[in-house]
Order: sequence, then structure tokens, then C-alpha cells
Amino acid sequence: MEAPAPLMTYTLAHDGTAASYDEAVAAACIQGIVNRKAPALALFSPKDKKSRFWIDTMKQPGRWLAGREEQPIEGLDALRRWAGSRLKGAVIWDPAVPATLNVATTLAGIRDAVVLSPELAEKALPGWGLPVLEDFRGRFTGAETGSAKNDAYRWAIREFLAKGLCSGHWLCLYEDAYSTRARGDIGYVDTRDWAVRSRSFVYDLSPWGDEVPQDDPKQKLGTDLETYHLLLAELMKQTGGKQMTEVAGFFAFSKYSNMPDHASRHEPVPTEWETVYLISPYNCYQNTVASDCYNQSLHAHAPRKPLKQKAKPAGVKLADKTYVCVLMADYDSMTPLYQFLPDHWLDPKRGTLPLAWGLNPNLVETYPDIFQYLYETASPNDQFGADASAAGYMNPNRIAPEHMPLFIRHNQKFFKECDMTMAPMVLDWDEPTPAVKDAFTKFAPEGFATIVMDLHGKGGKLPEPQVWKGMPVLELINDGCNFTDVETHAGILSSAISARTQGKPAFHFFRIVWTGPGNVAATLERLKAKRPELDIEVVGPADFFRLFKESKGKAPGA
Repeated sequence: MEAPAPLMTYTLAHDGTAASYDEAVAAACIQGIVNRKAPALALFSPKDKKSRFWIDTMKQPGRWLAGREEQPIEGLDALRRWAGSRLKGAVIWDPAVPATLNVATTLAGIRDAVVLSPELAEKALPGWGLPVLEDFRGRFTGAETGSAKNDAYRWAIREFLAKGLCSGHWLCLYEDAYSTRARGDIGYVDTRDWAVRSRSFVYDLSPWGDEVPQDDPKQKLGTDLETYHLLLAELMKQTGGKQMTEVAGFFAFSKYSNMPDHASRHEPVPTEWETVYLISPYNCYQNTVASDCYNQSLHAHAPRKPLKQKAKPAGVKLADKTYVCVLMADYDSMTPLYQFLPDHWLDPKRGTLPLAWGLNPNLVETYPDIFQYLYETASPNDQFGADASAAGYMNPNRIAPEHMPLFIRHNQKFFKECDMTMAPMVLDWDEPTPAVKDAFTKFAPEGFATIVMDLHGKGGKLPEPQVWKGMPVLELINDGCNFTDVETHAGILSSAISARTQGKPAFHFFRIVWTGPGNVAATLERLKAKRPELDIEVVGPADFFRLFKESKGKAPGA
């Protein structure tokens, strides 16, 4: 049997300098091009253990990279030579207009090009034999909008997106070079292989129209938001209501929200919610934090097959008890999945108590091998359900009625592939409408739980606990979502229970973010000790929703 082709590897300097930033931009672009048709190149970082962890995991016997010998490439010159004719040219971005890094990345995907800073271009191009396809230095001055940043994006919308040259399924909200290059922060640089590979439109804009962003303080108020709407409207025109679009990436905290280095009237969480509020009517869903996620263009080649859950309901009988279920939450985007989840998943206490794990099933497009690994190593006490909000983070109430069939088809596809039947963390500004509940019965009939935050003050409220056409509908309790210590957290859960409906049977579904099963198990034991009168029974999500349904009997809308 012929040995598989070697896996080429390249280790980034990642030393906190502008030069290492430039190197990472170039390497990520080349990776996206060479990995478009086959899984050929992996990038590693000496500062990021997960880049090595996941490749090593996938090289284990029986996994899809088993037997792939690694062959390192040393230096950008050697990487360019290896890429050969697959690399068609170079694009030079303008450090005076940091947004041109994103415009150049978009063009690199379209034209199979490498993005270079002026300094790296001067050093490398004489020996690389590549034509300069575009040089953005001095191109954008603010003549159109009063903002060089927005001139660049609006030009790119007209030249790339409006001409059908970009993917309709992917947008990349990647932080540009405004402050990142100076400190060598490559969090949204090592991800650019994905943007190039998928020919995505790359941007970095504020969702707020009532204050100027940190990176462009002289722009006319609302210019970023106007450009954002132009971008989304053109994208929706291109997709024609026939597909939904994933927005991979997150807003830049310091540019667009209140942080120590930027005074803003908007805090980070409301800025997150405003972004999702903005994009949802355009049939977009967000894959929020997507930084520091290496080798996406490689992992995406892993074989995909329908996944099968191992979780086995315990068949608990309904009694006069307090039923508690815990969602291990916020693995709705690539960074938590890739960077955070392994540490909690490998907790030796996992499997000792029934838990719901929130994974957004749309991420299977990017990291199918990580999903396969999680499903194969799950215990019968680990059940997967969608995190925020279904197959992607959007506000379902903001989906237009004429696009609800598209929304349903999109979710059915991913829920089926990931063997999911519940949506335990739907985030919205108000209780679900009847149309939204009807939609979720088509792909999450086992259960629906929601967090409502009415940040626009329009009277949003939680739904009454109910069973809608066979689907349980409850609150996902967000009190104490961030674990601190066992005693404190047990007290928070106790107070949350007391603040809600009394009597038995009672049902309380808690969200806990980015901690291990050991901490959750200890907290629940302490809660039982503090509140013995509650007669708490911890159950998995399948039993939890079923017991709630049994307690309610016939449902509204049934």
C-alpha cells in the first residue's frame, strides 16, 4: 500500500513583533491556497499548544491523519518555493489604512495571492518571481466617505462582492491591523487561511451608529454602520434568499466597546448582542470568537459522516422533586471549541454526572474531525445540543417570515448530521413568536430553552414555561454563568431557584460557561447539602425535557 503524502509543516515565529505578524499573514494566505483542494500544509506556533495538540490528536491510530509523516519547511522563501505555481501573485496592503489588510485578504482568496506588508514585499518579492496584482498604498484617502477605512470597504463591496467573486456562505469579521500588528497579535491572522481558502469577504466594522469607533475617530457619525448595512444588503442580494451566511469572527473589543483603553457608552456584551441583532435579518448567523484557530483549511478536509450520540437517558420517573440540568455552555464558536473545550473535556470527572454540552452544529463544516473526536470519546452521560442559538448564533425572531423556510432547512441539515434534537440556548430580545416555535419543532423537538435580553427596551420578556406542539419551552437560567468557586456558585444557584416558581415538581436549567465537570459536580453536591428540602435530582437534558413535558400534560398549540 502506498504511503500517504507527507504533511508539510511550517512553524511561525510568533514572537510579538511586527515582522512576525507579517510572516503569519503571508504564511496563512499561502496555506489557504495550497489547502483549498487537499490537506497539504499545517501551521504551528511555539506559543500555542493547541495547534500541535489537535494535529497530534488527529494523527492517532484510526484517525484521519494517521500515518502522515511530517515534513517541515523552514522560512518563507522555502514556503513560497514549495507553493510553486499555485501562488499567482502578491497583494501589498497599506499600513496607513489598516483596513486594507482585510481588503487585500479578500483579494488574495479571489486571485490566489499572498498578502504582504510593504516591508516584507521589499524584502521578499525580488526573489519570489511573483507579479504584484494590487498595491493599496495611497489608494484610499477618504475622498468618498470622509473615512479611508470605509472607502476601502465600499470599494471592495463594489469590486468583489457585487461582482459575485466572494463566497455567499462565509463572511469573516477579522480584526484588522490597527493595533494588532504593532504588538504582533496574530489571533486574527493565523485564521486567514480560512478566509483565503473559502474566498470570503473580510471586514472589521462597528455595529454602532451613535458613536465613532476608536480606530476612526474623525469619521462622520454612523459611517461604519452605513457600510455594514451596504455589505449585508449586497451579500443578501448575492445569496438571493437561497442560503444562510456564517459570519466568522468577533467585533474588536477596544475599537467598538467600553474597555480600559477606550471609553464607550457600550459594554462588550451589548455590543455582541447588537452585532447579532444587526446581521440576523440578512440571513446571517455568527460564529463569534474565531481567533487563534489554526489550520482550519486543513481540518475542513477531514471526512464527514453523520454523527451518532452516545447519551442514554436514565428513564427517571416523574416525582415531586426539584430537577436540575446543566448546560456546559458557550462552545458556539471556533475559539471555545478549539482552544477551551479540550481542557474541560479531559476532566477526569466527565461522565460521572449527566450533562448537556452546547456545540453549534454548523462548526462541523470547519472542524469535522474535532466533532468526530468529541462524539467518539463522549460518555453515555454526555449529550450534545446546540449552543447559541441553533446551527449558528442569530436572533430567530429577527428572521423575516419569507425566509423562515430557509432557516428551517439550514438547521435541519446540521441538526441531522450532528444527531441533535434540542436547542437549549436560544438567545433573543423577546420571547419566541409562534412562528419561531413552530420552526424549532422541525429540528429541535426534544427541547427549547432561551435567554432573553431586551437591550433595546421594547418590552421583551421570557416565555411562560410551556410545551408547544410537543416541544418543551423553558428559560435557560443565566444567573451565575461564570464559575468562581464551589461555595459561591452553589449560593448563586440556590438564590436562582428561590427566585423562581416554587413547589414540586420544579425544573431549573442552568448555563455554566467554560469550566470542567469536576467543578460542576462539586457545586451541585454543595447545593444539595445547602438545600436538602428541595430534594434535588440532577438529570441529563433528555430526561429533563421529558419530565417537564410529562409535568405539563397537554400543551398550548397542540
